[in-house]
Amino acid sequence: MGEDRKILFGKYETGKFLGKGTFAKVYHGRHLATNECVAIKVIKKDEVIKDEKMMEQIKREISVMRLVRHPNIVELKEVMATKSKIFFVMEYVRGGELFAKVARGRLKEDAARKYFQQLISAVDFCHSRGVYHRDLKPENLLLDDNDDLKISDFGLSALHEHSSNGAGVLLHTQCGTPAYIPPEILRTKGYDGAKADIWSCGVVLYVLLAGFLPFQEENLTAMYRKIYRAEYEFPPWFSSESKRLISKLLVADPAKRLSIPGIMRVSWFKKGFRRPNAFSMQESIFEKFDEEEKFMHETIKKSPSSPAFLNAFQLISSMSTGFDLSNMFEDRRNAGSTFTSRCSAKVIMGKIEMVGKKFGFKVARTKNFKIRLVGPTEGRKGWLSVTAEVFKVAPELSVVEFSKFSGDTLEYIKFREEDMRPALKDVIWTWQGDNVFNCDDRIDGEECSKQ
Repeated sequence: MGEDRKILFGKYETGKFLGKGTFAKVYHGRHLATNECVAIKVIKKDEVIKDEKMMEQIKREISVMRLVRHPNIVELKEVMATKSKIFFVMEYVRGGELFAKVARGRLKEDAARKYFQQLISAVDFCHSRGVYHRDLKPENLLLDDNDDLKISDFGLSALHEHSSNGAGVLLHTQCGTPAYIPPEILRTKGYDGAKADIWSCGVVLYVLLAGFLPFQEENLTAMYRKIYRAEYEFPPWFSSESKRLISKLLVADPAKRLSIPGIMRVSWFKKGFRRPNAFSMQESIFEKFDEEEKFMHETIKKSPSSPAFLNAFQLISSMSTGFDLSNMFEDRRNAGSTFTSRCSAKVIMGKIEMVGKKFGFKVARTKNFKIRLVGPTEGRKGWLSVTAEVFKVAPELSVVEFSKFSGDTLEYIKFREEDMRPALKDVIWTWQGDNVFNCDDRIDGEECSKQ
């Protein structure tokens, strides 16, 4: 592509070369319709398609960046592709890396506090969506025209997973930048992604205030020894409040490390802090629900007395992990939880409503065999709202699909897996991902409970 200006898909004009990574080059771009400046990351397919890990990393980065839309995170606007290239169209952040500012000397406490507040706000949002960055450092923190921080580079990020018993799965991949990784990654026994990010945030805060790293040795083994023991010293110009906060972040035992809610309660942190608008909801959930139902009613014809029918192709696509035809950019944890039932739609709807009310959720039904549950309290990302819709696939077989309409992803997964699923066991035949053949005894031996 060189320095030549080219038009991509009739939408973007590419401009000057900005930089390159292992498999990608980044160019300045302009949206032709709006004149908005963007950054366009170009990846050659033939260079990554033979590297399965790299392909998975690219897919994960796309999935993650669609999840984390926040004022202090670089926005992924869209992804496009040709036969030979993949194009990431991203927000163009003009101010460069925070690292460049720190390289000129340590920051004043108020400036460091502002960047740290924005960092923690964005990281908190990521964690609420089940995303762990795992490579937080000043080089991955950009500054925009308003001198506000933007987290970038989610290439090493991980998504939260649950084990079969509902507990969080520990991560084992050793990644990140040596000076910023926490002791538990060095121990190689598994680590909590959220707590690892908090350690890195503590290192970032130290660097902003000091102008140098807390763990800095020419010999990597010596540096790791210091990290492992959390051995560091404070320069004399650190305030007592900032030292107290950092000493609670750079703790070798992750179980004793300060959590993000704990950070946000610290008086040093709270000074001048304003939570971004990313958490606000402009209209009530039920108003959104009504508008969505009106649109669905106008575009999808359904029988007024029975649920919509799914054909066999849709059933295979929704229930089989081997035939997963969902878009690679979707958040599958929000959209892909289904179960089959041999109960009537009326019985299923009644059971879901009863269970929802049992856990304090407000319930709203529609005549289209869809039900919405709204949580009793506001979470980190607003009110949790879950929808359940019943589809008929045969005279005596229904499919029920759960999805998150709004709220915190981890709250949704917990409610779905730990509350809703066990409480619905008497109407569930098979749950997505379960081995269908393990259910034979129950198919023949149990009847649906009648409401």
